[in-house]
Amino acid sequence: MFAFTSRTVTAGTVSALALAIALTSAGAQEQIDLDRIVVTPNRTPTEESKVGSTVNTVTQEQIERESRPVIVDYLNQIPGISLASQGGLGKETSLSIRGADKKYVETLFNGIDISDTTATQVQTSFEHVLADGITGIEVLKGSQSILYGSDAVAGVINITTLPDPNEMGLTQRMLIEGGSHETARAAYALANVTDRSRFSLNLGGLYTGGISAALVNGAPTVDSNASGLEDDFYQNITGSFAGEFQLTDNFSVFGTGFIVRSKGDFDDSGLPPTDNTLNTGRFDQHAGRFGFNLDLLDGRFRNTVSVQLAEIDRDVLTVSAFGPFEGNYQGRRSKLDYQGAFDITDRLTLQFGGDVEEQRAWITNNYGTNTDDRASIAGIWTQLVAEPIDNLTLSAGIRHDEHSEFGGFTSYRGTAAYLFEQTGTKLRASIGTGFRAPSLYELNYVSFDPTVPLPDLDPEESLSWDIGIDQYFMDGNARASLTYFQLDTDNLIDYDFVNDTYIQFPGTTRRNGVEAEIAYAVNGWLEIGGSYTYTHAEQEDGERRPRIPEHMFGLSASAEPWERWTISASAKVALDTVDLVSPSYGTYDRVPLDDYVLVNAKIGYKPTEDSELYLRVENLLDQDYQTVHGYGTPGFSVFAGFRAKFGP
Repeated sequence: MFAFTSRTVTAGTVSALALAIALTSAGAQEQIDLDRIVVTPNRTPTEESKVGSTVNTVTQEQIERESRPVIVDYLNQIPGISLASQGGLGKETSLSIRGADKKYVETLFNGIDISDTTATQVQTSFEHVLADGITGIEVLKGSQSILYGSDAVAGVINITTLPDPNEMGLTQRMLIEGGSHETARAAYALANVTDRSRFSLNLGGLYTGGISAALVNGAPTVDSNASGLEDDFYQNITGSFAGEFQLTDNFSVFGTGFIVRSKGDFDDSGLPPTDNTLNTGRFDQHAGRFGFNLDLLDGRFRNTVSVQLAEIDRDVLTVSAFGPFEGNYQGRRSKLDYQGAFDITDRLTLQFGGDVEEQRAWITNNYGTNTDDRASIAGIWTQLVAEPIDNLTLSAGIRHDEHSEFGGFTSYRGTAAYLFEQTGTKLRASIGTGFRAPSLYELNYVSFDPTVPLPDLDPEESLSWDIGIDQYFMDGNARASLTYFQLDTDNLIDYDFVNDTYIQFPGTTRRNGVEAEIAYAVNGWLEIGGSYTYTHAEQEDGERRPRIPEHMFGLSASAEPWERWTISASAKVALDTVDLVSPSYGTYDRVPLDDYVLVNAKIGYKPTEDSELYLRVENLLDQDYQTVHGYGTPGFSVFAGFRAKFGP
């Protein structure tokens, strides 16, 4: 018999030990322990005190405490992250990290890249990712292209469903919920952990009658029933599994897979949109990843090999005065990856690896602008992690990629972290470069104007850096952090409204700002937190980038004021945001969006230690707000639910 040790690096490694979220457990106050926190910015478990990048985590405890349906509900509470949604649940949602939108963000689900190769830009459809069954989310900010490839210009979002390796035995979880907008959801999770394996199986379903995102008399509506507009329904069924199995002392295998089946209605897109009762969409995705870990030389030489395949199949039907538009989009990504790590000494580790990836896109529609294209990219990388003196950790890495269309590109990354143990002060910094190749959609975009040629595009190049300080105080029960960040992108690719095509904008687009955060475990039953983000995102022509709030504030609190009762609440304030509006075809202007305060709350009662009846409210203040100009958002909404856990 031998002890099982996890080698697959996912956000679940930190789910039970997250720093700012899980400061306390019921009835007992815990101190922050820097040495026991592990994260994945180096694609290998690392003590939090040795990490030079900015890292935020969402734990399984937080997900269960708040019981929100989709992962963007939790990501939206992280400093530096903003959302722009074109309506209610299931409608297109853009996520930005430090002012850079989701085409610059690498998103992994149990190690699988889940971005859509057929989208306008290669990016993740976050609106379809349910939170059910997720045991941890980790967000790494700043350029991570050395370890994660060219898409990771602004950061990495790492999602896992693997169970906590310390939660031994067979565990089952279930949830049912219903409420406003004819919304219903249910979820079931099965997990098993032994001394040599861990495994999870998850199934979740969501249905909502939705709201209308369209306008009424030139103003957005958040109550489509009162306005007489058609509600836009949405439904989603998601299943996933993940497992790790230790076969010998130095060899283990792992595998994961998931499937998403979703569909819904949507209103006419535009700046702003209009109501439409005929538009429909379907989004299906399935993916798998399998591999093995092999340790040699008494564990000093560690190797991981994996292969993954992800496919997307989606349909869009849009009906307008010009007739129906029917499009089918099929995408595929296949990837082979190797990662190695060799401990030269106890203070010096050499990491290295390589990967080969192919992206395919098949796009057909009744306008005759069909696409069948592919692109491949192969990369090799290495990184050295050193601890020259106690409490100082340095890393430096380099990567070279060869793109089938655009040739070679070399990027680099470096980090530094130093901990002053006596004062609980940590200084950190990181710098990195990256590039983003044009997507297959951008390269093959056909303008409605037949005189406009296909886009002639080159890759974007970027440089990002940040510097920050973390302070731990009050006997380890509180943490404060402050970070300055900057991301410069050259040769930005964007849509040209005048000529209906994609073009390259010469010059530098700069996104810079400040993040501040504090978390405090007041006592054994109360936790509070707050954050502030200033983001200035400016194009090469001096105009502000749309849909990025210049100021964001976040507040959160969770309490157990009485035995069996829990209360949690969060608030997000967004100030000074601009968006685009099109007064006529081929023209656009910038307009301000109203500031808003979005408050969500939940109260729960535990009939037993492992069950809960709860009532939660979204948009408690019934704010009329928009994150995309002209698109309505849900008003005051209330939901009732029950969750339970069975097992040890």
